[in-house]
Amino acid sequence: MIKIIDINFQDFKSAVACFLIKSENNLILVETGPSNSYSKIKKRMLALGEDINKINHVFVTHIHLDHSGGAWRFAKKGAIIYVHPKGAPHLENPEKLIASATMIYGNKMEKLWGKVDKIDSNKIYSVRDNEEIKIDNYSFKALYTPGHASHHIAWKLDNIIFTGDVAGAKIKNGPVMPACPPPDINLELWEKSIKIIEEEKPEKLYLTHFGEHQNIKAHFNELRKNLNLWFDWIKENNFKYKDNDILTAKFNDYVLEEMKKENVGKELIDQYFAANPPYMSVSGIKRYWYKKNENK
Repeated sequence: MIKIIDINFQDFKSAVACFLIKSENNLILVETGPSNSYSKIKKRMLALGEDINKINHVFVTHIHLDHSGGAWRFAKKGAIIYVHPKGAPHLENPEKLIASATMIYGNKMEKLWGKVDKIDSNKIYSVRDNEEIKIDNYSFKALYTPGHASHHIAWKLDNIIFTGDVAGAKIKNGPVMPACPPPDINLELWEKSIKIIEEEKPEKLYLTHFGEHQNIKAHFNELRKNLNLWFDWIKENNFKYKDNDILTAKFNDYVLEEMKKENVGKELIDQYFAANPPYMSVSGIKRYWYKKNENK
């Protein structure tokens, strides 16, 4: 039913996925990857005997560019893009989204994500929490799951859930690692979102980073553990390393050493660092602690 399409992000396998579903009368895509992955998706669909131009429904979990950067390409071909209401304005007018991403990625923007373009409002469908979108014999249920992003939706289809980033990244048999970019990281909301997914009792999770996983309880227990370890590390070291570049380098080293302790090999580490570079999480977690202290 579900075809996992590996977009070979930055020439790394098992870093970023999108998911193709064929219903009775429609082709459906969950996640798009960045816009520069469009040709790779097209090629992989051709190998499956499918035409990318016939995709008419696109479900994105949130508007970060590795998840929905290519949505505009599908909208221009006629597809409807399903997204959280907080994300919809930024698909219609991506100027702020581009500016925010540029603050993180700088001159790597074009290489990483390709062109980002606007989407006509009549091609964007803003989805309410728990709303069900029926397409032929399939029903996609929107689960509002903030914590990673304030506009994050996990999509439930039958007994599986497409988790975006709320279930972290897990590549092959590697660890479950969170992604914590600014500006919306919220540890308490993230925990609530994990519970929302657990209460749905899915049999499988489909992670954008990467693929199908079935041991739900162990998966989320490990995610909780690593979230707390990462947040505690930043809290404890933020004042020790006041220079952000030094803090980022030290955090990168910390994550690398923790992965080596779990006997994660170099090839798999490189895949993780492509899918979810640790440096990206430093400013997001710092911002969380700053806001938390400010509100005391």
